[in-house]
Amino acid sequence: MLNTEQWTTIKRLVAWLDQHNGRSDAEVSLRILKLTEEAGEVAQAWIGVQGQNPRKGITHAHPDVQDELCDVIVTAAVALASIVGNPDYVLGQKLAKIEARSQAVA
Repeated sequence: MLNTEQWTTIKRLVAWLDQHNGRSDAEVSLRILKLTEEAGEVAQAWIGVQGQNPRKGITHAHPDVQDELCDVIVTAAVALASIVGNPDYVLGQKLAKIEARSQAVA
């Protein structure tokens, strides 16, 4: 879960985007769609770690995957903070639900 300082940074990023692009439904849609792009970059990096493409061989390392995963987290946090005023609370509630489900299975 993100800490208070990290959420402050996320909110600054949202404000920066709002200043440059506004926060119309179209803009928020693009922020949400950006997740797909970032997830694709994670997949590309992982495929590169595995050397799955015989023509290219190994093109990435674990730090590349870690970096791309962080981009996904930040992008998701920005999108969430763009649609809700208390993203830290919303994420905390969701995380608690997920944890409760995992405990029920055990």
